[in-house]
Amino acid sequence: QVQLEESGGGLVQPGGSLRLSCAASVGTLDANAVRIGWFRQVPEKEREEVACLGLFDGDKTYAAPVAGRFTISADNSKTTVYLQMNNLKPEDTAVYYCARSWYDHCQNPVPSWGRGTQVTVTA
Repeated sequence: QVQLEESGGGLVQPGGSLRLSCAASVGTLDANAVRIGWFRQVPEKEREEVACLGLFDGDKTYAAPVAGRFTISADNSKTTVYLQMNNLKPEDTAVYYCARSWYDHCQNPVPSWGRGTQVTVTA
């Protein structure tokens, strides 16, 4: 089974930027999903969808708190999906995960969560 691996997190000051990567362990993402979503979670809170990319139609959706600041995209080979995060705020601090979906949305992704990547925004 394909596994997804997140990377690119780190410590950044408010207003800074990071680019997260979501890579497939084998093959290409478009052979194993219709959409790829980015999610985030803080301790003792529910996982939150932040962005969703349609691998075939290029559709992009964003949660209201990140709209206008985050951009989801994929490389030409459909091997990696990125999340460009600009103008980061302290409330963006979380562990970020990616997941694949067989539907035309990211609400019910395949529940195979990886290790995630930590994003910490603080002065």
